[in-house]
Amino acid sequence: MTIDSDAVPPPTASISLRELLMALGDSLLEVQAAPAGLDVGIRGVALLDPEDPPATRPGELVLVIGARGRAAYPALRAAGRDGAAGVVVKLDGPGQAAALSETAAEAGVALLSLRGEARWEQVNTLARAALDDVPPGHPGEGAEEGDLFSLAQTTAILTSGIVSIEDAAHRVLAYSRSTDSDEIDDLRRRSILGWQGPEPYLAKLREWGVFQNLQSSDEVISIDSHPELGIRRRLAVAMRSGGRQLGTIWVQEGSTPLSERSDQALLGAARVATLHLVRRRRELSEGLTFTRTLLAGLLDGSTGPQPLATQLGFDATRPAAVLGFSYETADVLAAPELTHAEVTNLVSVHMAARHRSALVTQVDPRIYVLLPQLPRSIDVDTLRGWGQEITDAARRHLDLPLRGSVGCVVSGLGDVPESRREADRILDAMLGTDVPTAVAALPDIQAEVLVSELLTLLSTRPEIRDPRLTALLEHDSRNQGRLAETVLTYLNSFGDVRAAAAQLYVHPNTLRYRIRRAEELTGLDLSRPDQRLLAMLQLRLPPPTT
Repeated sequence: MTIDSDAVPPPTASISLRELLMALGDSLLEVQAAPAGLDVGIRGVALLDPEDPPATRPGELVLVIGARGRAAYPALRAAGRDGAAGVVVKLDGPGQAAALSETAAEAGVALLSLRGEARWEQVNTLARAALDDVPPGHPGEGAEEGDLFSLAQTTAILTSGIVSIEDAAHRVLAYSRSTDSDEIDDLRRRSILGWQGPEPYLAKLREWGVFQNLQSSDEVISIDSHPELGIRRRLAVAMRSGGRQLGTIWVQEGSTPLSERSDQALLGAARVATLHLVRRRRELSEGLTFTRTLLAGLLDGSTGPQPLATQLGFDATRPAAVLGFSYETADVLAAPELTHAEVTNLVSVHMAARHRSALVTQVDPRIYVLLPQLPRSIDVDTLRGWGQEITDAARRHLDLPLRGSVGCVVSGLGDVPESRREADRILDAMLGTDVPTAVAALPDIQAEVLVSELLTLLSTRPEIRDPRLTALLEHDSRNQGRLAETVLTYLNSFGDVRAAAAQLYVHPNTLRYRIRRAEELTGLDLSRPDQRLLAMLQLRLPPPTT
């Protein structure tokens, strides 16, 4: 039996599963399956007691408390049968997610899991609060009000003019219809055809101080006609939110004069348009945040591929790959005008030009690019080339030495974590080393990657280090010496004294003396292969911190 804390039918107003997830944030629930998409409507929240026969109502989000693993199967099937919007369960381990997701897909119902230490009462309370906040008539009420083209047409009727609405970059967002082409001046015609104000006319408006007045005033501004330039009389008003100009509404006078109350109508239109733009920006921001959450979950393997594929309409069975990019924080700090966002934007712009479906996110301190829906004929050379274009652009435009890695191409979105792990392995090996390339795939630097991972293992296992080499490093630290550096350079030079001495800018006899001194202090015998091999590895570890 379904136990609902309210003994009344579910409310008629609803919100989508997507909106509910945005309202709850990403710390409570994780999407495991959404076979009908994330726009299914939720009209109520129910608590399901696993001791009773499962029964749900259409549009409910069912919280299955106390049932884990196989015990949740009946609730999923009942939810699908009764038309529920989704089911929330708690998982004991990652193995349960796949089987439950398969059952949810068969039932046609969304499956969500309760995260970590989140509590059922939190989800219940917040979900109900989100439903209580739904305005009357949502969704759909006021749709005409939110249509900028409809608003432009209404404003044209009220002003007896010809209206266009532009954003802050002078791009045309909407415009009114005009049945008489002779009424339209050259400025409007070229703006509409190009979806942006032509630069020669924009330059004139700047010269006349129009844009400066719009930036500093909330009042309607009048621009006189200029027949010699093909410009008729105009009114303009800024759309402003919190002191920031979001755009401008323009009213051009046609064959008849503008109405007496044009100024008042234009002020009202600007306020309505501002609300529309603010709401649209917020929705885009929320949608972007949600997409980034799903992307981060897919990259680290905590979320399956289906939620992201559903959210963006991707084919999860097409090949995919991950590119990784990294830079030293010091390189950014050295250029105060450079921000992390600028680096991410550069990566985003270049990848969007190469692959329409590319998704970019920053997981400090690295930037990752997910390339879904790749052609089956794609090869590593092509992906390496895309990465090289980005690192070249970063050096050219941002003066930033960006490093890039190409993860393996996997068969579908489900294997994306494998590609991300490979991209990370490559970046780990490139960090602080003298790899002769800015972008690499695993075959390019296989040896460097394996040595890097051996060193990581060695750094976590002090019991497999040679104490004599540790003592040598400690001696250098106490005496500001360079014996350890000399030994490593000598070994890296295959015992070539002159080559090693040249690298250290010392006389060959000085180098020979340092090698003998290191052997005397530690008891090392660098004529023995095993000791040379161990020394080469251990001396590559970061020096101990004091």
